Amino acid sequence: MKRIIIICEGPTEQEFCNKILSPCFAPKQIYIRATLIAKSNGGIVRWESLKRQIENQLKQDADSYVSLLIDYYGINEKHGFPAWKKSLAKTDKNERMAFLEQQMKEAIEGSLRYRFIPYIQLHEFEGLLFNNVTVFRRQFTNEELVGMEELQKTLDTFPNPELINDTPQNAPSKRLQRIIKGYSKVSYGNILAEAIGLPVIRSKCPRFNAWLHAIASA
Repeated sequence: MKRIIIICEGPTEQEFCNKILSPCFAPKQIYIRATLIAKSNGGIVRWESLKRQIENQLKQDADSYVSLLIDYYGINEKHGFPAWKKSLAKTDKNERMAFLEQQMKEAIEGSLRYRFIPYIQLHEFEGLLFNNVTVFRRQFTNEELVGMEELQKTLDTFPNPELINDTPQNAPSKRLQRIIKGYSKVSYGNILAEAIGLPVIRSKCPRFNAWLHAIASA
């Protein structure tokens, strides 16, 4: 059985990996274990710290692969990710993510690099949940769905949910807080993800889909 350790930015992503990804990959003899970024308190850390955790994990288990599930939304220059300033010159966000991921991979110790699968979620994990109105209506009451107009407008504006984030106030998680009364990132996020289903999420989110392909073919 192939082992994939996914280092997650926070408990929402960790729960998603354990409850949604793991059961889908298990029949393919791929075992997924999700862990959190060390000493992060549920957020991103400096690259050097994250790199150390990646390399330590690769050294501890010579037969496993290590991947990431972190949000681009929370990363900035102070975190010191490889070639960060150069990446900003790439206006196409997909190209920017691909560039950053390649730079991360090249920064890992050479003998370990081939077992590292870098991945940055564009822009935020919660973007994956903007799939269709029907799922929201089935999971929440009319009293809870206080932002239906914003939800519909978001879905109409962004056919690819990964591109949702035109301002800091309109990041996917911020939108969900306005759309769903009492929104909780960990519990509500995974309720929606499970209701949507992994195949449907993959069909609308090309970068996320490509990451799962990379995991399956590692």
